[in-house]
Amino acid sequence: MPTEATVLPSRAGHGDDLALLGLLQLVSPALPIGAFAFSQGLESAFELGWVTDEATLGEWLDGVLEDGLTRCELPALARLQAAWGVGDHAALAEWDTWLAANRETAELAAEDSRLGASLARLLESLGLYPPGPSRESPAMPAGAGYVTVFAWTAHARGVTRRQALLGFAWAWLENQLAVACKALPLGHTAAQRLVERLRPALVTAVDQALALEDDDLGPVLPGLALGSALHETQYSRLFRS
Repeated sequence: MPTEATVLPSRAGHGDDLALLGLLQLVSPALPIGAFAFSQGLESAFELGWVTDEATLGEWLDGVLEDGLTRCELPALARLQAAWGVGDHAALAEWDTWLAANRETAELAAEDSRLGASLARLLESLGLYPPGPSRESPAMPAGAGYVTVFAWTAHARGVTRRQALLGFAWAWLENQLAVACKALPLGHTAAQRLVERLRPALVTAVDQALALEDDDLGPVLPGLALGSALHETQYSRLFRS
């Protein structure tokens, strides 16, 4: 019969497993924070005829990933998670404010704040909200956006920064493909082809995001900003952004 030592995992392995499961929970489409209601400007791209099929969707996602997430959300997430780790409340407030300033339309700003508030409420109900304020556990910034609350959750779950960035990028991709499957004539097989195409790009994006200096940050997405602004008065909409 196997001994207890051969059956039970090591503490380190157990911690790694729990961190992975915590990350999967955090990026799951089933997480009840309402992310399914937002398209992050993609619905406008459909309405305006900029994205019409699998090929143009892939080009759009490539561009948003390279000029958006890689230069904005992902590097900011890394800095926020590091700030949670050392209890740097000033850095938390600074990067949360920086992210809010980079939301170029009312809809994108509302999406970030509402998802942040929803995730914060969920964490409170699960007993995972930061107790703060203290050096070890600073208080959550008032009205914190989604990336800031995500960073706390990843830190609390013991997820490494690199894995947190990969998980965030994966959740973004899944959300965008779910939007496309609802609003375009795009089948699930086509969506999976795009997953296969873009998985390496997610890894590259994380590599680049972790290497950027503070002065290199900032999204360059004028088309998405324009589309998002037009979405505010779009006649018929499925999504809130």
